[in-house]
Amino acid sequence: MLDDKTMVSDALAGVNGELVRYGEMISQTENKELKACLKQLRNECEMSQEKLYQVAREKSYYVPAAKATQQEIDHVKSVLTGLSMK
Repeated sequence: MLDDKTMVSDALAGVNGELVRYGEMISQTENKELKACLKQLRNECEMSQEKLYQVAREKSYYVPAAKATQQEIDHVKSVLTGLSMK
């Protein structure tokens, strides 16, 4: 029998995979109506993902990483700014 932690983890893995596929489909379609429909489905999927993450956090199945320091944030900004200028 699966425990709650395993079920939440499996559900999150599935939702995360769906989000990747929606992103791929959205970027590859030229049909505006289909693109709008896929975006709506992706948005609903993101809401489900957030609810699952809330459950995982509340039950301590998922513990987010520590917040980045200002120095780490500044470093990432400088790297990304440097990449966008190339």
